[in-house]
Amino acid sequence: MSWSPLTRRRFKQFKSNRRAWWSMWLLLGVFVFSLGAELIANDKPLLVSYRGELIVPMLQDKPETYYGGDFATPTVYRDPAVENLISSDGWMLWPMIRFNADTIHFERVEPTPSPPTSDNWLGTDDQGRDVMARLIYGVRTSLAFASLLTLATVVLGVAAGALQGYFGGWVDLLGQRFTEIWSGLPVLFMLIILSSLVTPNFWWLLALLTLFSWTDLSGLVRAEFLRTRQLDYVRAARAMGVSSRVLVWRHVLPNAAVTTLTLLPFIFTGAIGLLTSLDFLGFGLPPGSASLGEMIAQGKNNLQAPWLGLTAFFSLSVLLSLLVFIGEGLRDAFDPRHVEAGK
Repeated sequence: MSWSPLTRRRFKQFKSNRRAWWSMWLLLGVFVFSLGAELIANDKPLLVSYRGELIVPMLQDKPETYYGGDFATPTVYRDPAVENLISSDGWMLWPMIRFNADTIHFERVEPTPSPPTSDNWLGTDDQGRDVMARLIYGVRTSLAFASLLTLATVVLGVAAGALQGYFGGWVDLLGQRFTEIWSGLPVLFMLIILSSLVTPNFWWLLALLTLFSWTDLSGLVRAEFLRTRQLDYVRAARAMGVSSRVLVWRHVLPNAAVTTLTLLPFIFTGAIGLLTSLDFLGFGLPPGSASLGEMIAQGKNNLQAPWLGLTAFFSLSVLLSLLVFIGEGLRDAFDPRHVEAGK
């Protein structure tokens, strides 16, 4: 599919903004890196060779007796006794960080939270868990949650705004009254009430926040549809008998897509901040889950361990800064004044 001249100029304008361009690639790199968290930080080896057989512990849960141990329980590969049993007749290939998000480092002699060492690059938290491993898993959770929430927000917001703006009349009037009432509901209080009824998890939070996150975007899309539907080419297409579905999809929606694309990074930023805030307050993911909000709470509760607060602060600052830079680049790329100047 070939790009239109206008789209090519917008892409050229975005690429010329070096800060936004490299921020986009850096954020994609962080996301891809975090997707392979189990291959980077894990308390199980990537590969085990024992008596000539190759085993992938993440896929094959061998009992300890398989390696000559005494117990028919899942193998704890970090146990020195198990390591000696395997090394006597094989070898293990470990990931870069030998801790999972919930692995407790029992071998540490310092009280927890302990400072950074060669084993724990960013130290441990107050439960003895590796901070670096929890950071990688927490970043993945935040980016995945924000991606899904942004996608759901765009779908619902564009659909609601398109219906109100295109049809107008009673559809717009009733839709606006419903949106005003719905957006006025206290989301945080509802989360507190529902948290006492059900155990919050990733998908429960995503579904609940999706119900309340689309209202701001729908208003902008509605205004764009109200403006675009009165343009001459739209009225001419309607007079020629073009169906509403084709008219909205081919002629009106592309104009609203400009507003949507410009707001995407800022919606994404808000989603990360919202999840972080809920986790910090204790109304987010289940207790013990690796998240940036939980790391901030760890830093607040352990002021004597500054590496906890600094890790959470800098990681969150970098993520949000990258998203803001990308948003600024998209805003300039879709600004008619910048596009005309770049001809």
